Amino acid sequence: MDETIPLSALQHYSYCPRQCALIHQEQTFAENIFTLRGQRVHERVDEPDTRCEKGVRIEQALPLFCDRLGLSGKADIVEFSPDGTPRPVEYKHGPRRKKEHDDIQVAAQILCLEEMFGRQVPEGVVFHHSSRRRRLVPITPELRAKVERLAEEVRGMLECGRLPPPATDAALCRGCSLKDACQPEMVGADAAIEEAAESLFEPENY
Repeated sequence: MDETIPLSALQHYSYCPRQCALIHQEQTFAENIFTLRGQRVHERVDEPDTRCEKGVRIEQALPLFCDRLGLSGKADIVEFSPDGTPRPVEYKHGPRRKKEHDDIQVAAQILCLEEMFGRQVPEGVVFHHSSRRRRLVPITPELRAKVERLAEEVRGMLECGRLPPPATDAALCRGCSLKDACQPEMVGADAAIEEAAESLFEPENY
């Protein structure tokens, strides 16, 4: 594979393919309250560090890669149990809650760690900063398959160079920092106008 796909692209794509393309294809990014909160949370794990707590070795900002899928990135935290089994810990702002795109990001980190260390990694963790609570993410066959499928889809999207259509979920758009750059309402209106124009002169069926 010529170029690796950032692990973060899988999370962005699972949230919204158009958001992923704007960030990783168009190099477009903007801040909002949610991205700023996320940056504050990640400040404490952005610098590489190694320490030991209660017999567990903790690697901070550990580089990750998976040659098989062409993925690369960085883990916030990787905990190594006494037998050497790694477990990624992804930091997120906000209270403890399940989000599929967070689980996909953790699962992608697990696939990287399995290739790097040559052993099975049964689970990862999402640490929710606001509630200071952990949520275990078991690596199921379905989650593995989804990561592999998304890696292929992201690669295809970036290679074709076309922007996907906006999301149809208004709640996703409201929370997205790229809403102004994406202009989902305008793009949706343009599509509706184009569809109406194509059928304007079609004879009516009686």
